[in-house]
Amino acid sequence: MHLCVGVLLLVGSVLAHSLDNLSLDAAWEGWKNTHKKEYNGLDEEAIRRTIWEKNMMLIEAHNKEYELGIHSYELGMNHLGDMTSEEVALKLAGLMLPLNKDRNNTYIPEDSLKRLPKSIDYRKLGYVTSVKNQGSCGSCWAFSSAGALEGQLFKTKGQLVDLSPQNLVDCVKENYGCGGGYMTNAFNYVKQNGGIDSESAYPYVGQDQQCAYSASGKAAECRGYKEVPEGNERALASALVKAGPVSIGIDATLSTFQFYKRGVYYDRNCNQEDINHAVLLVGYGVTTKGKKYWIVKNSWGEDWGNQGYIYMARNRGNLCGIANLASFPIM
Repeated sequence: MHLCVGVLLLVGSVLAHSLDNLSLDAAWEGWKNTHKKEYNGLDEEAIRRTIWEKNMMLIEAHNKEYELGIHSYELGMNHLGDMTSEEVALKLAGLMLPLNKDRNNTYIPEDSLKRLPKSIDYRKLGYVTSVKNQGSCGSCWAFSSAGALEGQLFKTKGQLVDLSPQNLVDCVKENYGCGGGYMTNAFNYVKQNGGIDSESAYPYVGQDQQCAYSASGKAAECRGYKEVPEGNERALASALVKAGPVSIGIDATLSTFQFYKRGVYYDRNCNQEDINHAVLLVGYGVTTKGKKYWIVKNSWGEDWGNQGYIYMARNRGNLCGIANLASFPIM
């Protein structure tokens, strides 16, 4: 009798394991098809699947804790599922910190902005273009810069036009194209160049090319820029209200950022020392439960995050260094 029970338990365990593997196989194949993933041979696929499985376990464990109220945000599998956080930081985060900042361009909040609105969302006000995907080029700085310029163009001319990140990737000599760069260098380029082309005139290809700017495709100009006082979230909110969408730098090195899906992102391990990714700040608000957040537009496509956006904790000790490298162009 004991032997029969032992055999049944063993068979049940093996069967459950097989079903788990079948379910995992189906999930893997479904994920590959959804994101059009192809690999160079079985060895590479095996490596990528191992990474994917590890990320799946991380997401599932986090979301179980979310259901228990431990976290304020959920994670979800996305097109970055077969990459480690180190690979994401290397390939997709291309913010290069400036050697020194121009203190003459510091933004000083006005007294009239001491009482800021409870919330603001420039997407609803027409300042923000669609979410883009930078691909495997470290051009986040160019998308952040273009997004801030798009906001200023709408503010000053009432025109919402997709501007060309590729123009910036190819032509801003102080930066390194797909190898990384900084936003104020891009604003300076547009000022000195006399303009930036539209996306339609200078399409994005996601790799370094020879500069091919043409004045015939010019869609916007820039007179200069301002930088927000470092680490000051109140000044950042003020700049956002006063100027419009703001280019910012954040720490994007964590797996929780890589697989963010919805909710207010707060990870205590996200710090101010590892700022490596440029994004666009387009608003802020407060949840019904009183959690304050920033609205941040990323350039990793709509499959990432909350349709391409992340809601990051606001006034929580300058989370991820969100107020450390903030600037906006002037038109």
